Amino acid sequence: MSQPTSPTPAAPGPAGWAAGGTLFAGVLLFVQGVIGILQGIAGIAEDDVYAHVGDYVFEFSLTAWGWIHLVLGVVLVVVAWGLLSGPALWARAAGIALAALSVVANFLYLPYQPWWAVIGIAIGTFVIWSLAHTSSPDDLTT
Repeated sequence: MSQPTSPTPAAPGPAGWAAGGTLFAGVLLFVQGVIGILQGIAGIAEDDVYAHVGDYVFEFSLTAWGWIHLVLGVVLVVVAWGLLSGPALWARAAGIALAALSVVANFLYLPYQPWWAVIGIAIGTFVIWSLAHTSSPDDLTT
């Protein structure tokens, strides 16, 4: 007769790393939101803080970019707070949507601050991947 065997636990894989990435994604969203708020205030307060670009297809005034970054930054901070307080489904969905919007905004902002825009695109891409990768449905609450 064969002896009953106990189930062996699954080997740890990338799911654990991605679960830790969700917390890191929340922190990154929070930091990106705070920096967006500061960029927005700088753009609204002084129109000569950033370099003026000549003819650019997606040209907005620097005050308009200030308002865009300020509003996006405030919303990013709120969603990041939702992610950090618990892995709620609404926070994950909003985080993915806002990170995608932030990537587009940073792409359009490239001529004004190229290095920070590239860093913002990289952060947004990581946040999208991390929030889209769910280790198990039990981790989510509504």
